[in-house]
Amino acid sequence: MNISLLSDMFFAAPELWYTVLAVFAVLVYWSVSNYIRLLKLKRKNYFTRRDRERYAETLYAGRDGYFAFIYPDDKVNDEAETSERCSRRLAVQLNLPGGIETPFSEVLKNFYKDDADKIVKYVTLLKEEGVSFEDVFSLKNGKKMVLNGVRINGADGSIYSDIIWFRDISYISGRIDEMQREKQEAEKKERDLKDLIDNLPYPVWMHTPALDIKIFNKKYAEYAAAGSSGELAADDIRELAAQARDSNKQKQKSIYLNRGGERCCFEVTETPFYADQSLDKIATVGAMTDISRLDNLRRNLKQNQNAHLEILASLGTAIAVFEADFRLTFYNQAFVRLWRLEESWLEEHPTYGAFLDMLREKRILPEVPDYPHFRSEEHKMFASVIEPKEDLLHLPDGRSLRRIRAPHLKGGLIFAFEDITDRLADRREYNSLVSVQQEILNNIEEAVLIFASNGRLQFYNQAYVSLWDSDEVMLQKEPSFVEILETQKNFFNRVSDWEELKKEIIGHLFSSTTETFCLNRSDGVKVKCFSLLLSNESIMVLMHKTSSL
Repeated sequence: MNISLLSDMFFAAPELWYTVLAVFAVLVYWSVSNYIRLLKLKRKNYFTRRDRERYAETLYAGRDGYFAFIYPDDKVNDEAETSERCSRRLAVQLNLPGGIETPFSEVLKNFYKDDADKIVKYVTLLKEEGVSFEDVFSLKNGKKMVLNGVRINGADGSIYSDIIWFRDISYISGRIDEMQREKQEAEKKERDLKDLIDNLPYPVWMHTPALDIKIFNKKYAEYAAAGSSGELAADDIRELAAQARDSNKQKQKSIYLNRGGERCCFEVTETPFYADQSLDKIATVGAMTDISRLDNLRRNLKQNQNAHLEILASLGTAIAVFEADFRLTFYNQAFVRLWRLEESWLEEHPTYGAFLDMLREKRILPEVPDYPHFRSEEHKMFASVIEPKEDLLHLPDGRSLRRIRAPHLKGGLIFAFEDITDRLADRREYNSLVSVQQEILNNIEEAVLIFASNGRLQFYNQAYVSLWDSDEVMLQKEPSFVEILETQKNFFNRVSDWEELKKEIIGHLFSSTTETFCLNRSDGVKVKCFSLLLSNESIMVLMHKTSSL
Protein backbone atom coordinates (compact mmCIF):
# COMPACT_ATOMS: atom_id res chain seq x y z
CA MET A 1 0.00 0.00 0.00
CA ASN A 2 2.71 2.39 1.13
CA ILE A 3 5.03 1.36 -1.63
CA SER A 4 2.28 2.06 -4.13
CA LEU A 5 1.69 5.45 -2.59
CA LEU A 6 5.36 6.34 -2.76
CA SER A 7 5.52 5.19 -6.36
CA ASP A 8 2.60 7.40 -7.25
CA MET A 9 4.16 10.36 -5.48
CA PHE A 10 7.48 9.84 -7.30
CA PHE A 11 5.90 9.69 -10.69
CA ALA A 12 3.64 12.65 -9.86
CA ALA A 13 6.68 14.92 -9.04
CA PRO A 14 10.02 13.31 -9.96
CA GLU A 15 12.03 16.55 -9.90
CA LEU A 16 11.20 17.03 -6.26
CA TRP A 17 12.45 13.62 -5.37
CA TYR A 18 15.67 14.10 -7.28
CA THR A 19 16.25 17.31 -5.36
CA VAL A 20 15.61 15.58 -2.01
CA LEU A 21 18.01 12.80 -2.88
CA ALA A 22 20.66 15.27 -3.96
CA VAL A 23 20.32 17.26 -0.71
CA PHE A 24 20.51 14.02 1.27
CA ALA A 25 23.65 12.96 -0.56
CA VAL A 26 25.23 16.34 0.07
CA LEU A 27 24.38 16.08 3.79
CA VAL A 28 25.87 12.61 4.00
CA TYR A 29 29.05 13.73 2.20
CA TRP A 30 29.32 16.79 4.42
CA SER A 31 28.85 14.71 7.56
CA VAL A 32 31.42 12.16 6.49
CA SER A 33 33.88 14.88 5.50
CA ASN A 34 33.48 16.69 8.82
CA TYR A 35 33.84 13.44 10.69
CA ILE A 36 37.07 12.60 8.86
CA ARG A 37 38.39 16.16 9.46
CA LEU A 38 37.46 15.84 13.14
CA LEU A 39 39.38 12.58 13.37
CA LYS A 40 42.43 14.20 11.76
CA LEU A 41 42.18 17.17 14.11
CA LYS A 42 41.96 14.87 17.13
CA ARG A 43 45.00 12.97 15.85
CA LYS A 44 46.92 16.19 15.34
CA ASN A 45 45.94 17.43 18.81
CA TYR A 46 47.03 14.11 20.29
CA PHE A 47 50.51 14.31 18.73
CA THR A 48 50.73 17.98 19.69
CA ARG A 49 49.98 17.18 23.32
CA ARG A 50 52.32 14.20 23.20
CA ASP A 51 55.18 16.27 21.75
CA ARG A 52 54.50 19.03 24.29
CA GLU A 53 54.65 16.47 27.11
CA ARG A 54 57.82 14.97 25.68
CA TYR A 55 59.47 18.38 25.44
CA ALA A 56 58.34 19.17 28.96
CA GLU A 57 59.64 15.87 30.31
CA THR A 58 62.86 16.39 28.39
CA LEU A 59 63.28 19.73 30.16
CA TYR A 60 62.42 18.15 33.48
CA ALA A 61 64.96 15.37 32.90
CA GLY A 62 67.79 17.83 32.24
CA ARG A 63 70.46 18.27 34.91
CA ASP A 64 69.75 22.00 35.00
CA GLY A 65 66.73 23.49 36.72
CA TYR A 66 65.02 26.58 35.38
CA PHE A 67 62.66 29.33 36.39
CA ALA A 68 60.62 30.92 33.56
CA PHE A 69 58.64 34.14 33.26
CA ILE A 70 55.98 33.36 30.59
CA TYR A 71 54.41 36.33 28.80
CA PRO A 72 50.89 36.53 27.14
CA ASP A 73 50.71 36.17 23.35
CA ASP A 74 50.63 39.69 21.86
CA LYS A 75 49.44 38.37 18.48
CA VAL A 76 46.01 37.55 19.82
CA ASN A 77 43.78 39.16 22.34
CA ASP A 78 45.37 37.24 25.26
CA GLU A 79 44.23 38.80 28.48
CA ALA A 80 46.36 36.49 30.62
CA GLU A 81 49.08 38.03 32.83
CA THR A 82 52.75 37.14 32.99
CA SER A 83 53.10 33.84 34.81
CA GLU A 84 55.99 32.21 36.67
CA ARG A 85 56.99 28.58 36.32
CA CYS A 86 59.46 26.70 38.51
CA SER A 87 60.81 23.44 37.14
CA ARG A 88 60.73 20.23 39.11
CA ARG A 89 64.51 19.95 38.83
CA LEU A 90 64.98 23.38 40.38
CA ALA A 91 62.60 22.50 43.19
CA VAL A 92 64.70 19.43 43.92
CA GLN A 93 68.03 21.30 43.62
CA LEU A 94 66.94 24.00 46.09
CA ASN A 95 64.74 21.70 48.18
CA LEU A 96 61.82 24.13 47.74
CA PRO A 97 58.84 23.35 49.99
CA GLY A 98 56.41 24.79 47.42
CA GLY A 99 57.68 22.58 44.64
CA ILE A 100 56.86 23.80 41.13
CA GLU A 101 54.44 26.38 42.55
CA THR A 102 57.27 28.26 44.28
CA PRO A 103 57.44 31.98 43.29
CA PHE A 104 60.71 33.59 42.30
CA SER A 105 60.83 35.58 45.54
CA GLU A 106 61.06 32.30 47.48
CA VAL A 107 63.80 31.09 45.18
CA LEU A 108 65.86 34.17 46.02
CA LYS A 109 65.72 33.35 49.72
CA ASN A 110 68.19 30.49 49.11
CA PHE A 111 70.90 33.03 48.22
CA TYR A 112 72.76 35.46 50.44
CA LYS A 113 71.33 38.97 50.46
CA ASP A 114 74.02 40.58 48.31
CA ASP A 115 73.78 37.80 45.75
CA ALA A 116 69.97 37.94 45.79
CA ASP A 117 70.07 41.70 45.08
CA LYS A 118 72.49 41.09 42.25
CA ILE A 119 70.24 38.42 40.76
CA VAL A 120 67.24 40.80 40.94
CA LYS A 121 69.19 43.39 38.92
CA TYR A 122 70.14 40.75 36.35
CA VAL A 123 66.52 39.58 36.04
CA THR A 124 65.20 43.16 35.77
CA LEU A 125 67.53 43.88 32.85
CA LEU A 126 66.53 40.59 31.26
CA LYS A 127 62.80 41.27 31.55
CA GLU A 128 62.93 44.92 30.53
CA GLU A 129 65.65 44.96 27.90
CA GLY A 130 66.28 41.31 27.11
CA VAL A 131 69.89 41.46 28.36
CA SER A 132 71.22 37.95 28.94
CA PHE A 133 73.51 37.19 31.89
CA GLU A 134 75.64 34.43 33.34
CA ASP A 135 77.24 34.44 36.80
CA VAL A 136 78.28 32.14 39.65
CA PHE A 137 76.62 32.36 43.05
CA SER A 138 77.01 30.59 46.38
CA LEU A 139 73.92 29.28 48.15
CA LYS A 140 73.30 29.25 51.87
CA ASN A 141 73.39 25.44 51.88
CA GLY A 142 77.00 25.48 50.62
CA LYS A 143 76.29 24.71 46.97
CA LYS A 144 77.56 26.72 44.04
CA MET A 145 75.41 27.45 41.02
CA VAL A 146 75.76 29.09 37.64
CA LEU A 147 72.74 31.23 36.73
CA ASN A 148 72.23 31.81 33.03
CA GLY A 149 69.41 34.17 32.01
CA VAL A 150 68.17 34.22 28.38
CA ARG A 151 65.14 35.48 26.44
CA ILE A 152 63.07 33.07 24.34
CA ASN A 153 61.71 34.63 21.10
CA GLY A 154 59.48 33.19 18.42
CA ALA A 155 60.38 33.00 14.74
CA ASP A 156 58.08 35.97 14.16
CA GLY A 157 59.89 38.02 16.81
CA SER A 158 57.26 37.64 19.50
CA ILE A 159 58.51 37.28 23.09
CA TYR A 160 57.61 33.91 24.57
CA SER A 161 59.40 34.02 27.92
CA ASP A 162 62.46 34.93 29.91
CA ILE A 163 64.11 31.91 31.48
CA ILE A 164 66.84 31.51 34.10
CA TRP A 165 68.77 28.28 34.05
CA PHE A 166 70.27 26.98 37.32
CA ARG A 167 73.26 24.64 37.01
CA ASP A 168 74.76 23.04 40.13
CA ILE A 169 78.55 23.27 39.82
CA SER A 170 79.38 22.31 43.40
CA TYR A 171 81.14 19.10 42.34
CA ILE A 172 82.88 20.77 39.41
CA SER A 173 83.92 23.69 41.61
CA GLY A 174 85.21 21.26 44.21
CA ARG A 175 87.14 19.36 41.56
CA ILE A 176 88.52 22.62 40.19
CA ASP A 177 89.62 23.65 43.68
CA GLU A 178 91.12 20.20 44.24
CA MET A 179 92.91 20.31 40.89
CA GLN A 180 94.14 23.78 41.70
CA ARG A 181 95.55 22.51 44.98
CA GLU A 182 97.10 19.54 43.18
CA LYS A 183 98.59 21.91 40.65
CA GLN A 184 100.05 24.08 43.39
CA GLU A 185 101.45 21.00 45.14
CA ALA A 186 102.90 19.72 41.86
CA GLU A 187 104.45 23.13 41.18
CA LYS A 188 105.89 23.19 44.70
CA LYS A 189 107.26 19.67 44.28
CA GLU A 190 108.75 20.69 40.95
CA ARG A 191 110.38 23.70 42.60
CA ASP A 192 111.67 21.50 45.41
CA LEU A 193 113.10 19.00 42.94
CA LYS A 194 114.70 21.81 40.96
CA ASP A 195 116.16 23.24 44.17
CA LEU A 196 117.35 19.74 45.04
CA ILE A 197 119.26 19.09 41.83
CA ASP A 198 120.45 22.69 41.51
CA ASN A 199 122.00 22.59 44.98
CA LEU A 200 123.79 19.29 44.52
CA PRO A 201 127.55 19.86 44.87
CA TYR A 202 128.24 17.97 41.65
CA PRO A 203 126.90 18.07 38.08
CA VAL A 204 123.89 15.94 37.12
CA TRP A 205 122.10 15.74 33.77
CA MET A 206 119.67 13.70 31.68
CA HIS A 207 120.19 12.25 28.22
CA THR A 208 117.29 11.58 25.88
CA PRO A 209 117.16 8.24 24.02
CA ALA A 210 118.82 10.11 21.16
CA LEU A 211 121.68 11.03 23.57
CA ASP A 212 120.85 14.73 23.60
CA ILE A 213 121.18 16.64 26.88
CA LYS A 214 117.59 17.27 28.01
CA ILE A 215 118.01 18.83 31.46
CA PHE A 216 120.90 19.64 33.78
CA ASN A 217 121.55 21.40 37.08
CA LYS A 218 123.42 24.61 37.90
CA LYS A 219 126.65 22.83 38.76
CA TYR A 220 126.68 21.24 35.29
CA ALA A 221 126.23 24.70 33.75
CA GLU A 222 129.13 26.02 35.85
CA TYR A 223 131.42 23.18 34.81
CA ALA A 224 130.36 23.42 31.16
CA ALA A 225 130.88 27.20 31.13
CA ALA A 226 134.44 26.63 32.28
CA GLY A 227 135.10 24.39 29.30
CA SER A 228 135.75 25.35 25.74
CA SER A 229 132.90 23.45 24.08
CA GLY A 230 130.07 24.62 26.31
CA GLU A 231 129.26 20.97 27.00
CA LEU A 232 130.88 18.96 29.75
CA ALA A 233 133.31 16.30 28.42
CA ALA A 234 130.86 15.79 25.57
CA ASP A 235 132.50 12.89 23.74
CA ASP A 236 133.40 10.83 26.81
CA ILE A 237 130.03 11.29 28.49
CA ARG A 238 128.05 10.66 25.30
CA GLU A 239 129.98 7.44 24.66
CA LEU A 240 129.37 6.29 28.26
CA ALA A 241 125.64 7.15 27.96
CA ALA A 242 125.43 5.13 24.74
CA GLN A 243 126.97 2.12 26.49
CA ALA A 244 124.52 2.41 29.39
CA ARG A 245 121.57 2.81 27.01
CA ASP A 246 122.55 -0.10 24.76
CA SER A 247 123.28 -2.50 27.65
CA ASN A 248 120.54 -1.14 29.92
CA LYS A 249 123.06 -1.28 32.77
CA GLN A 250 124.74 1.38 34.85
CA LYS A 251 128.16 2.39 33.53
CA GLN A 252 131.01 4.22 35.24
CA LYS A 253 134.17 5.83 33.97
CA SER A 254 136.93 8.03 35.36
CA ILE A 255 137.88 11.11 33.38
CA TYR A 256 140.36 13.91 33.93
CA LEU A 257 139.45 17.57 33.49
CA ASN A 258 141.32 20.82 33.95
CA ARG A 259 139.70 22.86 36.72
CA GLY A 260 141.31 26.21 37.45
CA GLY A 261 144.62 25.07 36.04
CA GLU A 262 144.61 21.91 38.13
CA ARG A 263 144.21 18.41 36.72
CA CYS A 264 141.26 16.80 38.55
CA CYS A 265 139.87 13.29 38.41
CA PHE A 266 136.11 12.78 38.15
CA GLU A 267 133.98 9.66 38.21
CA VAL A 268 131.12 9.78 35.68
CA THR A 269 128.09 7.51 36.18
CA GLU A 270 125.34 6.94 33.59
CA THR A 271 122.20 5.16 34.84
CA PRO A 272 119.61 3.99 32.25
CA PHE A 273 115.83 4.15 32.73
CA TYR A 274 112.74 3.70 30.56
CA ALA A 275 111.65 7.08 29.21
CA ASP A 276 107.96 8.01 28.90
CA GLN A 277 107.09 4.64 30.47
CA SER A 278 108.00 2.98 27.20
CA LEU A 279 110.11 -0.17 27.05
CA ASP A 280 111.36 0.91 23.63
CA LYS A 281 112.87 4.19 24.83
CA ILE A 282 115.84 4.15 27.18
CA ALA A 283 117.20 7.45 28.48
CA THR A 284 120.02 7.92 30.99
CA VAL A 285 120.72 10.06 34.04
CA GLY A 286 124.32 11.10 34.50
CA ALA A 287 126.30 12.36 37.49
CA MET A 288 129.91 13.43 37.92
CA THR A 289 131.69 13.46 41.27
CA ASP A 290 135.15 14.81 42.06
CA ILE A 291 137.34 11.92 43.22
CA SER A 292 140.66 13.74 42.94
CA ARG A 293 141.53 13.10 46.59
CA LEU A 294 140.55 9.45 46.24
CA ASP A 295 142.59 9.20 43.05
CA ASN A 296 145.62 10.64 44.86
CA LEU A 297 145.05 8.23 47.72
CA ARG A 298 144.85 5.34 45.28
CA ARG A 299 148.11 6.33 43.64
CA ASN A 300 149.80 6.77 47.02
CA LEU A 301 148.35 3.47 48.20
CA LYS A 302 149.65 1.75 45.08
CA GLN A 303 153.09 3.23 45.67
CA ASN A 304 153.01 2.21 49.32
CA GLN A 305 151.82 -1.27 48.40
CA ASN A 306 154.66 -1.62 45.94
CA ALA A 307 157.11 -0.43 48.58
CA HIS A 308 155.66 -2.83 51.14
CA LEU A 309 155.81 -5.69 48.69
CA GLU A 310 159.45 -4.91 48.04
CA ILE A 311 160.09 -5.04 51.77
CA LEU A 312 158.11 -8.26 52.16
CA ALA A 313 160.04 -9.80 49.29
CA SER A 314 163.30 -9.23 51.15
CA LEU A 315 162.11 -10.64 54.49
CA GLY A 316 163.20 -14.03 55.78
CA THR A 317 159.62 -14.78 56.82
CA ALA A 318 157.61 -16.61 54.17
CA ILE A 319 154.90 -14.25 52.83
CA ALA A 320 152.08 -14.93 50.36
CA VAL A 321 149.00 -12.94 49.31
CA PHE A 322 145.85 -14.67 48.10
CA GLU A 323 143.24 -12.13 46.93
CA ALA A 324 139.43 -12.34 47.12
CA ASP A 325 139.22 -14.69 44.12
CA PHE A 326 141.55 -17.09 46.05
CA ARG A 327 144.38 -16.62 43.54
CA LEU A 328 148.01 -16.12 44.53
CA THR A 329 149.12 -12.59 43.61
CA PHE A 330 152.35 -12.22 45.60
CA TYR A 331 155.00 -14.41 47.24
CA ASN A 332 158.60 -13.98 48.31
CA GLN A 333 161.64 -16.25 48.06
CA ALA A 334 161.28 -17.37 51.67
CA PHE A 335 157.83 -18.73 50.76
CA VAL A 336 159.34 -20.67 47.84
CA ARG A 337 162.08 -22.16 50.05
CA LEU A 338 159.75 -22.98 52.94
CA TRP A 339 157.31 -25.00 50.84
CA ARG A 340 159.86 -26.20 48.24
CA LEU A 341 157.69 -25.08 45.31
CA GLU A 342 158.55 -24.36 41.68
CA GLU A 343 158.46 -20.66 40.82
CA SER A 344 157.14 -21.43 37.35
CA TRP A 345 154.07 -22.99 38.97
CA LEU A 346 153.64 -20.06 41.35
CA GLU A 347 153.81 -17.61 38.44
CA GLU A 348 150.63 -19.22 37.08
CA HIS A 349 148.80 -17.66 40.06
CA PRO A 350 147.29 -20.87 41.44
CA THR A 351 144.27 -20.75 43.73
CA TYR A 352 144.50 -21.36 47.45
CA GLY A 353 142.80 -24.72 46.95
CA ALA A 354 145.41 -25.71 44.35
CA PHE A 355 148.15 -24.60 46.78
CA LEU A 356 146.75 -26.90 49.49
CA ASP A 357 146.46 -29.75 47.00
CA MET A 358 150.11 -29.28 46.01
CA LEU A 359 151.27 -29.36 49.64
CA ARG A 360 149.22 -32.52 50.24
CA GLU A 361 150.74 -34.10 47.15
CA LYS A 362 154.25 -33.29 48.46
CA ARG A 363 153.24 -34.73 51.85
CA ILE A 364 154.15 -31.56 53.72
CA LEU A 365 150.60 -30.59 54.68
CA PRO A 366 149.56 -31.34 58.31
CA GLU A 367 147.85 -34.71 58.55
CA VAL A 368 144.07 -34.35 58.86
CA PRO A 369 141.42 -37.12 59.03
CA ASP A 370 139.04 -35.42 56.59
CA TYR A 371 140.94 -33.46 53.94
CA PRO A 372 137.86 -32.19 51.94
CA HIS A 373 136.39 -30.75 55.15
CA PHE A 374 139.76 -29.20 56.08
CA ARG A 375 140.06 -27.68 52.62
CA SER A 376 136.52 -26.25 52.82
CA GLU A 377 137.18 -24.74 56.25
CA GLU A 378 140.39 -23.16 54.99
CA HIS A 379 138.45 -21.45 52.18
CA LYS A 380 135.90 -20.11 54.67
CA MET A 381 138.70 -18.12 56.31
CA PHE A 382 138.59 -15.67 53.43
CA ALA A 383 135.12 -14.53 54.51
CA SER A 384 135.50 -14.85 58.29
CA VAL A 385 138.92 -13.39 59.12
CA ILE A 386 138.56 -9.67 59.89
CA GLU A 387 141.64 -9.27 62.10
CA PRO A 388 145.02 -11.03 62.31
CA LYS A 389 144.82 -14.60 63.60
CA GLU A 390 147.62 -16.96 64.56
CA ASP A 391 147.90 -20.74 64.75
CA LEU A 392 150.52 -23.51 64.59
CA LEU A 393 151.06 -26.05 61.84
CA HIS A 394 152.91 -29.26 62.69
CA LEU A 395 154.21 -30.76 59.47
CA PRO A 396 154.83 -34.47 58.85
CA ASP A 397 158.57 -33.77 58.36
CA GLY A 398 158.85 -32.61 61.99
CA ARG A 399 158.83 -28.89 61.37
CA SER A 400 156.51 -26.57 63.31
CA LEU A 401 155.32 -23.42 61.60
CA ARG A 402 153.75 -20.33 63.10
CA ARG A 403 151.06 -19.13 60.67
CA ILE A 404 149.57 -15.62 60.73
CA ARG A 405 146.52 -14.75 58.60
CA ALA A 406 145.49 -11.10 58.14
CA PRO A 407 142.92 -9.44 55.84
CA HIS A 408 144.29 -7.82 52.69
CA LEU A 409 143.28 -4.29 51.65
CA LYS A 410 141.99 -5.49 48.27
CA GLY A 411 140.22 -8.47 49.75
CA GLY A 412 141.61 -11.89 50.44
CA LEU A 413 144.28 -12.79 52.99
CA ILE A 414 147.97 -12.23 53.67
CA PHE A 415 149.74 -15.33 54.98
CA ALA A 416 152.98 -15.26 56.97
CA PHE A 417 154.75 -18.54 57.81
CA GLU A 418 157.65 -18.75 60.29
CA ASP A 419 159.62 -21.88 61.11
CA ILE A 420 159.70 -22.05 64.93
CA THR A 421 160.90 -25.63 65.25
CA ASP A 422 164.15 -24.60 67.03
CA ARG A 423 162.34 -22.05 69.18
CA LEU A 424 159.84 -24.65 70.37
CA ALA A 425 162.73 -27.03 71.16
CA ASP A 426 164.44 -24.30 73.21
CA ARG A 427 161.19 -23.57 75.03
CA ARG A 428 160.70 -27.21 75.87
CA GLU A 429 164.25 -27.36 77.24
CA TYR A 430 163.65 -24.19 79.24
CA ASN A 431 160.39 -25.49 80.64
CA SER A 432 162.13 -28.72 81.62
CA LEU A 433 164.81 -26.73 83.44
CA VAL A 434 162.20 -24.64 85.23
CA SER A 435 160.38 -27.80 86.27
CA VAL A 436 163.59 -29.22 87.74
CA GLN A 437 164.23 -25.96 89.59
CA GLN A 438 160.69 -25.98 90.97
CA GLU A 439 161.14 -29.55 92.22
CA ILE A 440 164.39 -28.57 93.97
CA LEU A 441 162.65 -25.60 95.66
CA ASN A 442 159.73 -27.77 96.77
CA ASN A 443 162.19 -30.13 98.52
CA ILE A 444 163.80 -27.36 100.56
CA GLU A 445 162.53 -27.03 104.15
CA GLU A 446 162.85 -23.25 104.21
CA ALA A 447 160.17 -21.12 102.59
CA VAL A 448 161.57 -19.60 99.40
CA LEU A 449 160.46 -16.62 97.29
CA ILE A 450 162.42 -15.47 94.23
CA PHE A 451 161.64 -12.04 92.76
CA ALA A 452 162.74 -11.08 89.26
CA SER A 453 164.57 -7.83 88.53
CA ASN A 454 161.19 -6.13 87.84
CA GLY A 455 160.07 -6.82 91.43
CA ARG A 456 157.46 -9.45 90.51
CA LEU A 457 157.36 -12.92 92.06
CA GLN A 458 159.06 -15.48 89.83
CA PHE A 459 159.25 -18.65 91.98
CA TYR A 460 157.88 -19.92 95.27
CA ASN A 461 157.81 -23.29 96.99
CA GLN A 462 155.28 -25.31 98.93
CA ALA A 463 157.08 -24.60 102.22
CA TYR A 464 156.18 -20.89 101.77
CA VAL A 465 152.56 -21.79 101.03
CA SER A 466 152.36 -23.90 104.21
CA LEU A 467 154.15 -21.31 106.35
CA TRP A 468 151.89 -18.41 105.43
CA ASP A 469 148.75 -20.31 104.37
CA SER A 470 148.97 -18.52 100.99
CA ASP A 471 146.62 -18.61 98.01
CA GLU A 472 148.50 -20.25 95.16
CA VAL A 473 146.17 -18.76 92.58
CA MET A 474 147.26 -15.31 93.70
CA LEU A 475 150.95 -16.34 93.76
CA GLN A 476 150.73 -17.63 90.18
CA LYS A 477 149.72 -14.14 89.05
CA GLU A 478 153.26 -12.91 89.80
CA PRO A 479 152.39 -10.37 92.54
CA SER A 480 154.85 -7.82 93.89
CA PHE A 481 156.45 -8.17 97.35
CA VAL A 482 154.15 -5.46 98.74
CA GLU A 483 151.07 -7.36 97.51
CA ILE A 484 152.40 -10.54 99.14
CA LEU A 485 152.96 -8.71 102.44
CA GLU A 486 149.34 -7.56 102.42
CA THR A 487 148.25 -11.22 102.40
CA GLN A 488 150.30 -11.73 105.64
CA LYS A 489 148.70 -8.85 107.54
CA ASN A 490 146.38 -11.17 109.51
CA PHE A 491 149.46 -12.78 111.14
CA PHE A 492 150.40 -9.40 112.70
CA ASN A 493 147.07 -8.17 114.06
CA ARG A 494 148.71 -7.20 117.36
CA VAL A 495 151.03 -4.75 115.64
CA SER A 496 149.93 -1.17 116.28
CA ASP A 497 151.50 0.31 113.14
CA TRP A 498 151.30 -2.14 110.22
CA GLU A 499 152.59 0.34 107.65
CA GLU A 500 155.76 0.97 109.69
CA LEU A 501 156.34 -2.77 110.02
CA LYS A 502 156.01 -3.21 106.23
CA LYS A 503 158.66 -0.53 105.65
CA GLU A 504 161.06 -2.29 108.05
CA ILE A 505 160.52 -5.69 106.38
CA ILE A 506 161.05 -4.26 102.89
CA GLY A 507 164.11 -2.32 104.07
CA HIS A 508 165.71 -5.44 105.59
CA LEU A 509 165.02 -7.75 102.64
CA PHE A 510 165.93 -5.41 99.77
CA SER A 511 168.92 -3.64 101.33
CA SER A 512 172.36 -4.59 100.08
CA THR A 513 173.56 -4.80 103.73
CA THR A 514 170.62 -6.85 104.96
CA GLU A 515 171.11 -9.39 107.69
CA THR A 516 168.96 -12.09 109.17
CA PHE A 517 166.01 -10.73 111.14
CA CYS A 518 163.05 -12.24 112.97
CA LEU A 519 159.32 -11.71 112.54
CA ASN A 520 157.13 -12.36 115.57
CA ARG A 521 153.68 -13.40 114.39
CA SER A 522 150.55 -12.99 116.50
CA ASP A 523 150.11 -16.79 116.64
CA GLY A 524 153.46 -17.09 118.51
CA VAL A 525 155.47 -18.30 115.52
CA LYS A 526 158.90 -16.76 115.01
CA VAL A 527 160.14 -16.57 111.44
CA LYS A 528 163.79 -15.89 110.58
CA CYS A 529 164.19 -14.11 107.25
CA PHE A 530 167.12 -13.15 105.08
CA SER A 531 167.65 -12.40 101.38
CA LEU A 532 170.29 -13.06 98.71
CA LEU A 533 171.03 -11.19 95.47
CA LEU A 534 171.43 -13.70 92.64
CA SER A 535 173.66 -13.35 89.57
CA ASN A 536 170.76 -12.45 87.26
CA GLU A 537 169.79 -9.60 89.63
CA SER A 538 166.92 -11.63 91.07
CA ILE A 539 166.37 -11.56 94.84
CA MET A 540 165.79 -14.76 96.80
CA VAL A 541 164.05 -14.50 100.16
CA LEU A 542 164.36 -17.40 102.59
CA MET A 543 162.16 -17.86 105.67
CA HIS A 544 162.50 -20.42 108.46
CA LYS A 545 160.13 -21.10 111.36
CA THR A 546 162.12 -21.31 114.61
CA SER A 547 159.58 -21.81 117.41
CA SER A 548 155.92 -21.70 118.44
CA LEU A 549 154.13 -20.81 121.69
